[in-house]
Amino acid sequence: MSDFGYKLAKKILKPIFYKKCDPTVLNAEVVPKEGPIVLCGNHMHVLDQCGPLFEIPRVVHYMAKKEYFDSFKTRWFFKMVGCISVDRENHDEAKKAKEKAIEILKQGGAIGIFPEGTRNKTDAFLLPFKYGAVSMAKKTDATIVPFAVTGKYEKGGNLMVRFGEPFKVTDMTLEEANDKLFNVIKSLKEENLKANGYEWVKK
Repeated sequence: MSDFGYKLAKKILKPIFYKKCDPTVLNAEVVPKEGPIVLCGNHMHVLDQCGPLFEIPRVVHYMAKKEYFDSFKTRWFFKMVGCISVDRENHDEAKKAKEKAIEILKQGGAIGIFPEGTRNKTDAFLLPFKYGAVSMAKKTDATIVPFAVTGKYEKGGNLMVRFGEPFKVTDMTLEEANDKLFNVIKSLKEENLKANGYEWVKK
């Protein structure tokens, strides 16, 4: 998809999203304006990419499950904003999606990924992180940009997107990198909840 199509989608959809959800977006200025980045956040809703996507002044190719491209209701949006289809049931196709993302990073582009791998519909604060995000960042010397999303996608839902300080993982092991990413996003999510007067209690 062309940059023009991406920018057109943002121009049309951003006002609608803000009118419907009225999000608070914090620290978006920390996102590098150039160079390869891997945008990583927690995942609770199909619209989790929207807050970060609408606030970053560059094209971000999110990795999204194939099912979104199979459905007429969501296909147009995911194609319009340049998402990469990931077939989680087909190893070869999933590998091709990762290779496509790596190529974008090597060209200095931006990738968006949810390390939890799926939406968190459990009572857990975060699901265990998969290694795809840190693996791609390490392989391409890309900068990881963490963020956390909390609240509901509705007016008065206290929707909040908070970006954290970008960091490199090139000199870390995959385990170290993944642990750091998990802990950073956990802290950002906790900050969001605290800012809205909530405290997560483990059940």
